Amino acid sequence: MAPYIDGVPQRILVVEDDATIAAALADRLRAEGFDAEVVGDGLAAVARAEELRPDLVLLDVMLPGLDGLEVCRRLQASRYVPVLMLTARDDETDVLVGLGVGADDYITKPFSTTELLARIRAALRRATRVGNAPSRIELGPITLDLSGRTARGPAGSIHLTPLEYRLVECLARSAGMIVTQKQLLQQVWGPERVNDARGLRSYVRFLRQKLEPDPGRPRFIVTEAGIGYRLQLEEYTEQRSARIEDPAR
Repeated sequence: MAPYIDGVPQRILVVEDDATIAAALADRLRAEGFDAEVVGDGLAAVARAEELRPDLVLLDVMLPGLDGLEVCRRLQASRYVPVLMLTARDDETDVLVGLGVGADDYITKPFSTTELLARIRAALRRATRVGNAPSRIELGPITLDLSGRTARGPAGSIHLTPLEYRLVECLARSAGMIVTQKQLLQQVWGPERVNDARGLRSYVRFLRQKLEPDPGRPRFIVTEAGIGYRLQLEEYTEQRSARIEDPAR
């Protein structure tokens, strides 16, 4: 993916308190054609992101002022922006907490710049991809506006993370049909995560807790044992078409 939109370099905000690492990251990003800017603490990151409106944020977990998880939470509360977390730990709980506050992906230190650039480009592709998912779906009393990234139920607004919206979108593109675990992992997380079945199960569980009337007996996000999942819709609306067709069929 070219780092330009309408001739303007894509902006990446690097949030890293180690000045040496931050400078090296910014230099490599600029060499690849991105417009990179560096801040060194959490409060400055929130303020600068509001001014700069970056296309992606590289966000260290351990920061002075506000930690990376709180920074990510505040960024996503303002507007959606792809966030790639930089972490010194790969503990699964830490990763799931980070993704649960709205991060799109994470990479564990030490990492190669080649891998980092691949993750950045994958996150930017996912953020700009225009798929054939419906713009609006209804799960019983819950309505999801996928284009506007809002969800509402009888009790009011329902918070879904950017990654959770992507998971619903992927299922909605093939509504009524089985989507394999591998397809979901590749399309939602990227090819480097196709073996993370445990992470996928965790996110399906999170979605069911938010969207299913009885999460223990799912009605809409249905497991196809040993294969994957199916989005079973009782009522399905789309702005562009009355029916979603899978272009790969």
